Amino acid sequence: MALALKNSRLSIEDYLAGEAQSAIKHEYLDGQIFAMAGANERHNRIAINIAFHLRDAARGTPCGVFIADMKLRIATVNSYYYPDVMLTCSESDNDPIQKTAPCIVAEVLSPSTATTDRREKVLAYRQIPSLKAYLLAEPERRHVDYFLRDETGEWQQGTLGEMDILGVDCGKISVGLALDDIYEDVNFYI
Repeated sequence: MALALKNSRLSIEDYLAGEAQSAIKHEYLDGQIFAMAGANERHNRIAINIAFHLRDAARGTPCGVFIADMKLRIATVNSYYYPDVMLTCSESDNDPIQKTAPCIVAEVLSPSTATTDRREKVLAYRQIPSLKAYLLAEPERRHVDYFLRDETGEWQQGTLGEMDILGVDCGKISVGLALDDIYEDVNFYI
C-alpha cells in the first residue's frame, strides 16, 4: 500500500535559516523552494552591464545596486527571489539580507527560467509599490522587453529598439539604458 505524502510547506523562517547555510541559492514561493541554475558568460556580461550603468547613475546617492545574491522579498505573494540586478533608492530598505522596495529589477533570461521570468515574476513584481521598471534581457540576441509603470500607476509593456533609450525615474536618480549599454562586449558567436 502506498503512503500518502504530506503536502508540507516550508516556513519563511526555515527557508531563511536554510538559505544562510546552503551552497545553492533557492527562490521561495509561498512555502515551496526552487533551486537556482548557474549562468553562462553572456548572462553574466549582460547582468554586469546593466548593474554597471545603474551603479554609475546611483553614485553619490543613497541608491544601491545589487546583483544576483541579494534576495527580493515580496510580502504580498509570500515570496523571495534573487533578481539578476536590482536598484533600490529607498533609505528605509536597508536590511543586509533582503530588499523590499526596488525601483528597477532586471532578469537575464535562460531556457530554464524564461517562463517563470515572463509570467510568475511579472505578476509578482508588479505587486511592489516602489517598482518602476522590470527588464527582461535575452542572452541569445539583442532583445530586451520591459514593463514600465507610468505616472498613473498603470503598467506599459514594450520592447527596447536599437535607437531607443529606456528612461526610468527613481526619484533620487534618473536612469537611461540603451541596447548598446546592455549588450556591450557580449559575443553572440561563442
